[in-house]
Amino acid sequence: MNPSLLPPPGGHLDIPIGDVVTEAGASIPGTRLRLHAFYDATCPEPAATDRPVLLVEHALTGDGDVAQWWPGMVGPGCPLDTNRYLVLCANVIGGCSGSTGPGSLHPDGGYWGSRFPGISIRDQVSVEKRLLDVLEIPRVHAVIGASMGGARALEWALMYPGSVNAALVIAVSARASAWQIGIQSSQIRVIEADQAWHGGDYYEAGMGPVWGLGQARRIAHLTYRGELEVDERFGTDPQQGEDPYGPYRRPDQRFAVESYLDRQAQKLQSRFDAGSYVTLTDALNRHDVGRGRGGMNAALGRCEVPTMVVGVDTDILYPFHQQEHLSRNLGNFIGLSKITSPTGHDGFLIEGRQMGPILTKFLVKADLLAAGE
Repeated sequence: MNPSLLPPPGGHLDIPIGDVVTEAGASIPGTRLRLHAFYDATCPEPAATDRPVLLVEHALTGDGDVAQWWPGMVGPGCPLDTNRYLVLCANVIGGCSGSTGPGSLHPDGGYWGSRFPGISIRDQVSVEKRLLDVLEIPRVHAVIGASMGGARALEWALMYPGSVNAALVIAVSARASAWQIGIQSSQIRVIEADQAWHGGDYYEAGMGPVWGLGQARRIAHLTYRGELEVDERFGTDPQQGEDPYGPYRRPDQRFAVESYLDRQAQKLQSRFDAGSYVTLTDALNRHDVGRGRGGMNAALGRCEVPTMVVGVDTDILYPFHQQEHLSRNLGNFIGLSKITSPTGHDGFLIEGRQMGPILTKFLVKADLLAAGE
């Protein structure tokens, strides 16, 4: 690895990777990716640049700061042990956390906005491969990702088998189902219906489609959590001090679950860009490992990279049967783990006591495979 491009421990650098042409033929000149790095610099041997690289892929509204959104998983003595490994996580192209996306400045002036092209999961991965080439990293010890990150981890194994020793694919499918496309396109539609959307060119207006983004998050969040968990937490209880059972419906008289979803919407509105949300959600709609490869099962069967799969038993968004499908068809399958949790899709984030041992088990397998055992 080029030491001059390694971010400081827990920090990040914005790294130029040049002009990008998408899978569909659109051009993105002057592309940059924001790279975060995690390693214990107090351990002199081996040097950080000589340690096995773990490439972590974040989910839809995540970012490169994996230690923040995956607490307890990254650090000295953690499953992703920064005494032993160099952990890298890049903000995805099309996002809004430092990498080139709709809210970035366009080389011809103004913001990208509606000029930013549609991208696929494969585009995201090919751009990350360009990043590794710039960093002079020919091969990573393992690629690990969940949800949209899991789709990228799967495509890494299929697109660049010579660059990946092992892959961990969490809470995702081989392709977007019609149900997933339907629920995700509904979120896109509600953002585009916001009067402040302006066809995607709202960045210079001083006001973006925050209402639409919030409504999209309300829809999405229900797919991230488990139905039983939400019902047990809220049931039909009114929000404290409010009365949704009055003679007329009023938006300020809510059920407790409505208040919860409003809080989730507000949190995303304060930290994420609607244009990036549309771009990345559309990328999820395009996810299909079988496209142009003779179908899903044929593509999975040709996978050479040892791949472990993880799912959550109550996942509504990516049901466990989709991970079982991966396990039956991957050409180099090394294990299936199930997280048992009422929390649904977010179980990989919430159930650290289960996720930690799964990561450890995977890395033990990856280490043995790398050693030729």
